[in-house]
Parts: sequence; structure tokens; C-alpha cells
Amino acid sequence: MVQPPNNYYWPRFTDIHGISAKDTVNVPIFLPQIWHQIAPYIQNQNVGAHNGFRFDFPVLSKTLEYYGLQTPDYNKFYTYKIYNTNLANLCKRFEIELNHHDALSDARACGELFKMYLNKEENKLWTK
Repeated sequence: MVQPPNNYYWPRFTDIHGISAKDTVNVPIFLPQIWHQIAPYIQNQNVGAHNGFRFDFPVLSKTLEYYGLQTPDYNKFYTYKIYNTNLANLCKRFEIELNHHDALSDARACGELFKMYLNKEENKLWTK
């Protein structure tokens, strides 16, 4: 977990994922504690998120901007756009374990879906 700036949460997001300021009052902040750990997984990498175009990637950009950092170059992939349906439906369809709106569970599920997509695309290349 990462404490957001000023440990502030929009009530709507707390309603969605159940995390509030009381949960993050004693956790690390993004800068200087977290960014250096996750930057190598983002900079010049392929990064997947389910609804990244509406939430994940804009939040990362705004967070970096808040701390006066440049958004690194990276390739963005959206499993929502790849599969054209929501995460819960996809997980049910492909029998992927999901505790919906739990950040780690959502990320793992998205990762599984993205791997499935990459494997399918790789197989297309080999069968041509």
C-alpha cells in the first residue's frame, strides 16, 4: 500500500475498494519511498492495466506530476480494450481467481489476461 498525497481519498473510491485514510496513515509515501522500487517495472516496459486509460495510467501521471517527476516512456496495454468487457466477466469466463476491486487481485487477474493475449498473438506469428 502507498499513502496518497495528504492521505486523501475521494469517498467514491473508498466505496469501490474499501481503502480509506485510516488504512494508509502509517504506510510509505510515493516519493521518496516507493517510486524508485517500481520505476524499473515501468520505465521502457510494457505495462498492462484493465481500465488503464480511464484510471491507472492517468493516476500514475498525475502522481508523478504532483511530485515534480516526468512520466517515463512506457507502452500501455488495456485488457478492457483487448477483450471489450469488464474484468469480473473475463475472470469468470476464463476461470481466473478474482477478489474484485482488491488491487493485488485485480492486478494479478489483469496480468493473467494480458499473458493470455500475448500467447495468442505469439501463436499467430508462428502459424503464419
